[in-house]
Amino acid sequence: MRFPKKILAGILALGTVSSAFAATVHYNDSSVTGGSAEWQAWVNNWDELSSDYTQVSLTPGADETKLNFAWYSEGNEQTTPVIHFGTDKNNLTPFTGTAAAVDASLTDGKSYNYNHVTVTGLEENTTYYYTVEKNGIQTEPEEYRTRSFSNVKMLYVGDPQVGASKGQPQNGESLSADSGAANTAARNDGFAWNRTLEIAEAQNPDISFIISAGDQVNKTGLPKEEEYAAYLAPDILKSLPVATTIGNHDSLNPDYMYHFNNPNTTEYGVTQAGGDYYYSYGAGLFIVLNTNNYNVAEHEKAITEAVKSDPEARWRIVTIHQDIYGTGLDHSDTDGMILRTQLTPIFDKYDIDVVLQGHDHTYSRSKLLYGDGQSHSGYEFRLNDDGSDYDWDHAYDIKLNGQIPLAPEDQDGAEKLTAFQEDNLCYTIESTNGNTVVNPKGTLYMSANSASGSKFYELINPQQDYIAERSQNWLPSYSVITMSDSSFAIDTYQITDNGSVEAIDRTFTIQKDAAQPENAQGKVVAAASLKMDGETYYRLRDAAYSSSGTASQFNVTWDGKNGIVITTGVAYNGYRPTGAAEGEKGVMNAVLNGEAVSVSAVSAGGNWYVPASFLNELGITIQ
Repeated sequence: MRFPKKILAGILALGTVSSAFAATVHYNDSSVTGGSAEWQAWVNNWDELSSDYTQVSLTPGADETKLNFAWYSEGNEQTTPVIHFGTDKNNLTPFTGTAAAVDASLTDGKSYNYNHVTVTGLEENTTYYYTVEKNGIQTEPEEYRTRSFSNVKMLYVGDPQVGASKGQPQNGESLSADSGAANTAARNDGFAWNRTLEIAEAQNPDISFIISAGDQVNKTGLPKEEEYAAYLAPDILKSLPVATTIGNHDSLNPDYMYHFNNPNTTEYGVTQAGGDYYYSYGAGLFIVLNTNNYNVAEHEKAITEAVKSDPEARWRIVTIHQDIYGTGLDHSDTDGMILRTQLTPIFDKYDIDVVLQGHDHTYSRSKLLYGDGQSHSGYEFRLNDDGSDYDWDHAYDIKLNGQIPLAPEDQDGAEKLTAFQEDNLCYTIESTNGNTVVNPKGTLYMSANSASGSKFYELINPQQDYIAERSQNWLPSYSVITMSDSSFAIDTYQITDNGSVEAIDRTFTIQKDAAQPENAQGKVVAAASLKMDGETYYRLRDAAYSSSGTASQFNVTWDGKNGIVITTGVAYNGYRPTGAAEGEKGVMNAVLNGEAVSVSAVSAGGNWYVPASFLNELGITIQ
C-alpha cells in the first residue's frame, strides 16, 4: 500500500507494520447459512470424511473428447489403476493409467498411492457412466454427461481455500486449523464450498466444467489431507471436472499434483505442486500458469507450446492465481501485481483475450487493457529463510536485485515501495463503450471473490483507474462463462445467507466477427474529401464512423494531453461531422495505439482530412 511522506512519521511512530495479509472479520459461517438439518448431517459425517483421502477428482482432458481422473488408493503395492467408462453402465470399457507413491509425511505416515487415468473418445451431448477401482473393488457407477462442444458453459470460481476460516467464531468457539477431524475450519469451509456448487449447478445445469483460480486449500507447505477431503467431497464434483490453478497455498508440496491429473503438463513454471499446463475445449484454448514460480520466461514457453497445439483456437484464455490487475486491499498494489510488468506484454504478444485471476478475495472486472510499450523492471517474490512460505514482507527487483519492503518502516522503504507501484503503471486503457465489445485490442482481467466465503478482503481505496466494476458484499460468489465461436460472455453472482442468488455485475460480452455490414473489409461507404496540391484528403472522423462494426474499425478521440488519439480495433463513439470547408495543409500529430505519429494532412472546419495512404495503414480502403 502507498505510504505518502506526510503520514510516514506516523508509521515510524507506530513502529513495525506487518505486511501479513489479514482477512476481515467477515466470513461464511456454515452453521448459520446451512439449513440446520444439512449442517448437522455434515458435522456428524465429518469424522469419517476428514479421514477419507481417497476422493476421486475429475479434470478436463487435453481436449473436449478426453476426461482425466485422479484418486488415492491405500497400501504400498502399486497396481495398475483402472477406470471403467462407457454409455452402458452394465458394459463399461476399462481405461488404465499410472500410479506412484504418495509422500507418507503428508498422510500421517500411512501409505497411499496416487492414480492417474485418462478416458478418451467422448462425444458431445452424451450420457456416460464410470466406476473406479479402489484397492481392487469397483465403486458404484456414477453418471457423467457431456454438453455441447460448440456452445460451452463454464463455472469460474476463486479461492475456495478450505480451512481459511480458522480463528473465526462459531457457536461460542474459534474455528481450528488443527489436523484431521480437529480442523473445524475445513469442516466449515467444505460445507460452504459444497453449498456454492449446489446452488450454482441448480442455476446452470448445463455447465461443462469448472475453472478454479487457485487456493483450493489453505495450509501452506503442511499436511492438509482433511482439507483436500472436504474440497473433493461435493457430489457435484463426481460429474463436473475442475481445471484447478496452483495458488500460493497449494504450491509448496506435491499433494496438489497427486490429487489433480492435469492435461498437457509442462516442465515450465514448476514448484513442488507442479507447473504450467493447457487444454482445448470447444472454441477455446485454456492456458493455466503457476505464477508462484516467478520465471516469466518459462511461462512464455508454456504459452508458446499451448498456442502451437491449437493455433486456430478462437479464444485464448489464461488462468493465473495472483491478480496482476485486481482491486483488493493489500494484494492489488503489492504482491498481487508483482508480475504485471512482465506478463502484460506477453499477454499482448500472444493475443490473450481473457485472464481469469484469484488471490484477491474480492470481485472485480477490469477495463480492456494492453501494455504501454515502455521499458519496465521485473519483480518477483522469494521464499522465506526456512522455505516454509513466501516472504510476504518484500518484493524483489530482478534487474537491480533490490529488496522492496511492502510495509515500509522508514522513508527509504516508503520511497522504494512508491517507485515499485509507479513502475507498475505499465498499462494502456482501451477506449470502449458499453458492456459488449467487438474485436477489442486489449485483454479482459477478471478477479473472482472466494467461492466458499472462507476469507474476504476489503476493497482498496481509491478504486484503480483500470477497474470497470468491483464488489465486496462479504458473500460467496461465482461467475458463469458462456463461450461460442464468436462470443465470450461472463455473468457474476453472489449467494445470500438465505441461499438466494443475486447478480453483482451486468453481463460483459466480447464478440468476434460479429454480423458485419457490406463494408466488412473496412471499405468506407462515404467520407467527405478535399483536394489540395493534386492529392485527395478524407475526413478522418468520417472514415472512423463508416468503418465501425467492421474488421478495420478504429476510434478517434481528443484529449488535452495527447491531442488526437487513434485506437484501432475499437468502434468509433464520437459524432459524424457535417459539411465541408476550405482547408489548410499542415501536419497532424497524433497518438496511434500508444505511439506518436505525424501525418501530412489538411485541417478544415475543425477536422483533419488525411490521405488515403494513411487510411490504408489502418486497414481502410476508400470506396
